[in-house]
Amino acid sequence: MKEGSVSFNELPHPKDLQVFLAVVRKLSFAAAAEELGQSPAYVSKRIGILEASLKTRLFHRTTRKIVLTDDGERTYHRAIRILAEIDDMVDDLTDAQHTPQGHLHICSSFGFGRKHVAPAIAELSTKYADLDVRLDVFDRAVDIIQEGFDLEIRVGEDLPTQHICKMLKRNKRIICAAPEYLARHGEPKTLDDLSKHACLVLRERNSPFGIWSFDGTNKELSLPISGHLSTNHGEIILQWALHGRGIIMRSLWDVKQHLASGKMVQILPEYTQEANIWAVYPTRLSHSAKLRVCVTFLEEYLAS
Repeated sequence: MKEGSVSFNELPHPKDLQVFLAVVRKLSFAAAAEELGQSPAYVSKRIGILEASLKTRLFHRTTRKIVLTDDGERTYHRAIRILAEIDDMVDDLTDAQHTPQGHLHICSSFGFGRKHVAPAIAELSTKYADLDVRLDVFDRAVDIIQEGFDLEIRVGEDLPTQHICKMLKRNKRIICAAPEYLARHGEPKTLDDLSKHACLVLRERNSPFGIWSFDGTNKELSLPISGHLSTNHGEIILQWALHGRGIIMRSLWDVKQHLASGKMVQILPEYTQEANIWAVYPTRLSHSAKLRVCVTFLEEYLAS
C-alpha cells in the first residue's frame, strides 16, 4: 500500500453517507434521526465514524444549529454522486421496480417548461402508457416538498441543498441584442460600456434585480445594470430585445434560434453566466421507477 493511502476498512460506509445526507437535509441530528427511524445518539455516532474515516470535520456544531464546513460541503456533493452510482449499479443488476406507473407531478419555469419540458413530457407519455404526468409552470421559486411535486426542472445554479440535483445539460446565459439596436447605439466593447446602454431588466424567480453576474476569464464579476424597461417575464424581455429596445442576458436555449437567424447578435462573448439545466428531486432515483425513467428520458431528450 502506498504511503498516505486509505485501507479498504477505513473507507466511508454508504450508510454513513446516507446518514450524513439526512443531517444536511434537516440541519438537525434529531430531525435526521426521526427521518431515519433511529436515535439521535445513533446519528451522532455514525457522523463521528464518517468524520474519523475522512479525517476531517463535516459540521460546525453549536447549541442552536449546525452548519456545513467547507469539507462538509465538498463531501455533500461527492456523497450524492457516490450513492447515485451505487443506485445505478443496483438498478443495472436487478429487475425490481422496473415498471413506471402512477402519477408524476413535475414543475418548471414558464419559458423553459413550455418550450422544452412540455414536448419532452408529451413524448414520455407515449413511451410509458401507465404513467400519468402533470406539468405545472411558474415564474417563481417552488418548494417541491411543500407543494407536492416529485420533480422540478430548473435552469441556473441557485440549487437547493436539501434535495438531490442532477445536471441534465450544460447551458449558459449570454449577452445579446438585435442588430437594429446595435446599429442605432453601437456595440459595447467592455462591460463598463453597458452602463451607457439600455439594458432590459428582468426579475425572474430568485435572481437579483438589476444585477448581472458573469463568469469572466479569471474571476466572477457582478455589474449593476439599468434601463427604462423591466419585467418579471422572460418571454416579454426577449420580445423587447427582438424589437430593438435594448440589451438582454438570456439563456442560450432561449436565443439560439434567433442567433442562427441573425435576429440577435451575441456581444461581449468572453462574459457568460453558468445556467445549467437540472433535475431537482427529494427521493433517490432507485426508490421510484417513475421518477427514474422520467429523469433519464429528459437527460437523453435534451442531449439530442
